[in-house]
Parts: sequence; structure tokens; C-alpha cells
Amino acid sequence: MTFWGVRGSIACPGNSTSRYGGNTSCVEIKCGEKTLIFDAGTGLRDLGKRFPANGGIDLDIFLSHCHIDHICGLPFFAPCYSRKNRIRLWAGNLLPRFRLAQVIEQMMATPLFPIRHDIFDAELEFHDFHAGQTLRPSNEVALHTIRLNHPDGATGYRLEFNNHSVAYITDHESNGGSYDKSLALFARDVDVLVYDCTYTAEELHSHVGWGHSSWQQGVRLAAAANVKKFCLFHHDPDHDDELLDRIAAEVTAQRAGSLVAREGLILEI
Repeated sequence: MTFWGVRGSIACPGNSTSRYGGNTSCVEIKCGEKTLIFDAGTGLRDLGKRFPANGGIDLDIFLSHCHIDHICGLPFFAPCYSRKNRIRLWAGNLLPRFRLAQVIEQMMATPLFPIRHDIFDAELEFHDFHAGQTLRPSNEVALHTIRLNHPDGATGYRLEFNNHSVAYITDHESNGGSYDKSLALFARDVDVLVYDCTYTAEELHSHVGWGHSSWQQGVRLAAAANVKKFCLFHHDPDHDDELLDRIAAEVTAQRAGSLVAREGLILEI
């Protein structure tokens, strides 16, 4: 499991964010020979450079939702420009009003973008589903989904492969200021929980309705779900390296072994 982008809302490169990184959401998980990518934020660009230039790749990109910070890396993903590649994109928050293909077409259109989406040479497939369904990217991989509380909707994922599991739950606002029991059941006993920890508890009060959680809520969820490793994700762009260091110290004091996600972090599960 490799983190290529760990920020939310907007990319924030600079000296003050160099250690944790400034790219928006993108996580790669390899299950044997199968490659799954979660979200297509600006971190997707650097990931694309790691694939063979001559193509021949087959992969799936699962979107938590289609807000711009989670899809804006797609036009800059090099594998999209090779006829030898096959890429499937999935979204569970759009039906029945929208379709994923429509969203990408609108993003890459005048006056917002200089080239159209049909410049892609790769074989692209767009798959819309309803959050709550179980997806089967391969015979060995099960991907359970759940609807999250976020403006325009979002989808959480629980990946199961070879007796191991990862929950990817980002862009979610907990009801009532605590954790959600449905999410605790969904993430029960996973090896790794990657969770939306955009705010601190102090910041949360002024961001009600924005669709995000605090790291303190994440700690409570991790405890209730009995997860093995808790990973803070989707950092606020105003949280610089020094603040994230302080948060890391506080969260590990409450839950030993917890991690604050940073670009380049690799977890072997």
C-alpha cells in the first residue's frame, strides 16, 4: 500500500508541507498482480510515472467521490495515453442524477480544460454503482462499499484479499461529533484503517456541514472497530509539517502505532 497524495481540498506544495507532501488524495494497493488505485487526485501524476512507458498495464481506479481534488490528476496520468493500457474507473456516489463518464467529460471541456477527454488512447471503462454494493475487481479481491456523509455523496471501501483487509474511508462527516456505528461495523477488525482526519476537534465546530471529520473522531472509530493500524489521511492544506508532527505525537499517545499518512509511505500488510 503506497500513499501518493494525502491532502484534501487543494494541493499545497511548499517548504512547509515538504515532509508530509502537498498532493491530493491517491493511494495505490497491490494485491498480488492486481493493482487498485483509490482516488485520482494530484498524487496520481507521480504514480503514473512508475508504470512502464510502453504500456501493457491493466488497473482499476476507485473514486471516493468526484469533487475536483479527487479527480483532477486523471488528465495527467501517463497510462491514459497508451493504447496498450486498460483502465477501469469506478464511482458510487453519482447515480441516478449523473454518470462518471459525463463528469470526466465536463471536467475536460472548454473553458475549464484545453483538451477533451477523447484524447486518451487507453481503453477506458466507466463504471457507476450504488454505494452498498460489493465489487469484484478480480476473483481474489472483494471490495465492499458504504455510503458516506459528504456533500454530493461519497463512498467508503473495504478491500479484502488473501485474509487481509484495508478500509479506505475519506470525506466523511460523523454525525453527533462522535464516530458512526455503521462505519465501526464496516471497518471491524481491518488491518489498516485509512480515515478522513481533515480537522482537529477544535476546528471541527466551525466546519459543520463541510463533510469531514477530526482525527479525534478517527481514534474513537479505530477503537470501536478494533482496527490493527489507524492511519490519518486527507490532511487540511493549512496543516503544515510542524502541526502534523504535533498531531502525530498526540494520536500515538492515545493509540500506539497510529500513523499520519505522508507521500511515499509504504505499508506491507
